[in-house]
Amino acid sequence: MKAVLIPFEESEIIESVFASAVLVAKRFGSYVEGVYVQPALPAIASADGFGVVTPAFVEKYEREDKARIQQAQDFFESYMQKNGISGSRVDGQPYGLWQNVGPTDDYVGHRGRLFDISVVGRPMPGATTPTMHTLEAALFETGRPILIAPPSTPTVMGETVAIAWNGSTETARTIAFAKSFLERAKKVVVVSIEEASVPGPSGTEIARYLEHNDIEASVVDAKANGRNPGQAMLEESMDQGADLMIKGAYTNSRLRQMIFGGATNYILSNTEIPVFMSH
Repeated sequence: MKAVLIPFEESEIIESVFASAVLVAKRFGSYVEGVYVQPALPAIASADGFGVVTPAFVEKYEREDKARIQQAQDFFESYMQKNGISGSRVDGQPYGLWQNVGPTDDYVGHRGRLFDISVVGRPMPGATTPTMHTLEAALFETGRPILIAPPSTPTVMGETVAIAWNGSTETARTIAFAKSFLERAKKVVVVSIEEASVPGPSGTEIARYLEHNDIEASVVDAKANGRNPGQAMLEESMDQGADLMIKGAYTNSRLRQMIFGGATNYILSNTEIPVFMSH
């Protein structure tokens, strides 16, 4: 985890996003780059009342946008300095050159391919940001894992790691991505929810695999008992004292999860601990 990307938006949980990224950077001595994702041009009717966005409105929005961009850059740079992110081997900079992209730009997905992980905020019910667009661009387009920051700012991450194991290819791949976290953890626990599993190895077999890689892990097998599988995974993990969850994303399709619900959707909406996720 030597290179960390923060695609950040104006949101209530921006402090948590940055704190999560800093915890990763300090744990691994990482280079950090920030990308400010600009909000969309508001769909507001002009004064003529016919729903036309006038040149005067656009000019006003662009002036305000420049001010937001400068504020975002200042915030990013001051946060990195305040939290001692330094020692980068990239052009002698302690953190990356700040850049900004529009809300529909593919930059996050493309740029993220050059980083070990992207840190994003958990989408908040009823809030416009953080957006699912940014999270999904990082999750599906980078080919790399993401770290989802919860609403509350974490102070520790990776001491106790829970693997939400469901037998799937997606979670097996995520475990491989997360090996550097697992190697440094003081406690690793494999959590399996009976009703949430697909055909594949058991939690005990995953623990044995980790032992082959010199990672000691315990196993918790539990039942959902009427809970959403994601709720069961979160609750069982937090009962183990986890400060980080490892979870493969969308074992079932996104459409199916949108219609019927699913573990990934529940976790994206409700987690109160950081989640390391890949697809």
